[in-house]
Amino acid sequence: MHHWIGSESDKTLEQTPSAKMPGGSLDSYHNPHSCYHEEQQIYQHLLHLVQKESPDHMIERCRALFVDGADYPEHEVLLILDKITASKQAANEFQFFLNRCCHILINRWHMQPQLHYAIADLIELFETPSTRSRVTSFRAREIRRLRELVKHFTQSEQYLILRRFIQVIDQHPTWGNRQHQPLMNLIPRYPYLYEHCLISEDSTFEQQQTVKHFQARVQKKFEIDLSQYITYKLRRVQVLRKYSPEEANRILRPVNNPTLLTDSELYSTLKQFLGKPEQGCTYNELAQKFIQYSSQARTFHEYKDDLYEYLITSIDHQYGKRQFNQKLYTHLQNTLPQADFQKPDEFLVVRTCSQLLNFLVVNSPAAPQHFTFLDLISNQGTLPTIGLLLKIVLISRKVKPFLEKKVAILFNHYESATTDCIGWLVGTLEQLNIALSIHFGNVDLSFFKRFC
Repeated sequence: MHHWIGSESDKTLEQTPSAKMPGGSLDSYHNPHSCYHEEQQIYQHLLHLVQKESPDHMIERCRALFVDGADYPEHEVLLILDKITASKQAANEFQFFLNRCCHILINRWHMQPQLHYAIADLIELFETPSTRSRVTSFRAREIRRLRELVKHFTQSEQYLILRRFIQVIDQHPTWGNRQHQPLMNLIPRYPYLYEHCLISEDSTFEQQQTVKHFQARVQKKFEIDLSQYITYKLRRVQVLRKYSPEEANRILRPVNNPTLLTDSELYSTLKQFLGKPEQGCTYNELAQKFIQYSSQARTFHEYKDDLYEYLITSIDHQYGKRQFNQKLYTHLQNTLPQADFQKPDEFLVVRTCSQLLNFLVVNSPAAPQHFTFLDLISNQGTLPTIGLLLKIVLISRKVKPFLEKKVAILFNHYESATTDCIGWLVGTLEQLNIALSIHFGNVDLSFFKRFC
């Protein structure tokens, strides 16, 4: 056996950057069990190899080790894996172990775009049949057990997150608003969903950092592309006043629309979130006025009354007076009633806003009821509905991640549906992307305001 497998002289996995977890090492994150030492040996083995072998060689190693369960160059590593798969905890723990094995390789490859193909090949490997269709070796029982556990892994949340990650790193995505493709394929377009769709409770610190790296890069690119496209469209309007369309095409270098919205839909979205949609005010101005006014509320009950008045100006009058306004008022009155006579503070505001998002968007991941959200969009469209949600997060910016989590629940619920069947959700995701970029990103679209 190579000296670095189980050698006391080598650094343990906890001492390597790849094993850092939120709050400490693997020890503090994952309670040691009967195969803890064996898992560490496999991690160390992969860490050592990924630094010196090509991605193609590593994938073939993973095929032999985790899919075929045979013909692995270091036979003693197979025996270590056999101990892991034979343990009593394997049925519940193996998916987490294999997920971490994948991320040891992903952490090495994700920073080099030319190696992204290998990440996709690695993840897809677990759904490909073994090259050894017949199991006749003396390890037949161990191989069958391994294949059962790998199949279970491909049905787990950990593997689903890896599948989404493939979409994020795809260098040549094919998108179209009416393409017949699963919603999951659009996940790269919405960086505000990454932390909630690509990170699970057992994700390591490095996995989280990898996701945040992609999130920042995609967000920055979207903002730049959006700014460049709007600039191009405005300049084209000016050029067309003097020149023919053919001449305009020669003068200006075309820029692609970075959204899945039509130009008309994009203009309406920008006008909604850059302009003054209510009372001659922008959404930021409305939020600041409310924050200032509600600071005078003597009790939490008064604050909730003020909040109700602030929100219903975003609701269509006819729709609101039928049922919605009464439901909204009742919901607010039932929010933390035990605190009604306290002075409102940040805790109460954050709790109230988060519970509002439960009511307006979706309640829980287990049974995602979102009738109210669908009803709002059906009756008054996506822009006023997103505006209503934006008004909430602008008065309590701490609940922005909570809004993103609510939308991620909807995304996960519909991710197997095709985009042509859920156009309302695709439009919502696109317009929310713009609204959040304008109010929480670094994009400067102030030059467009004079056209609103």
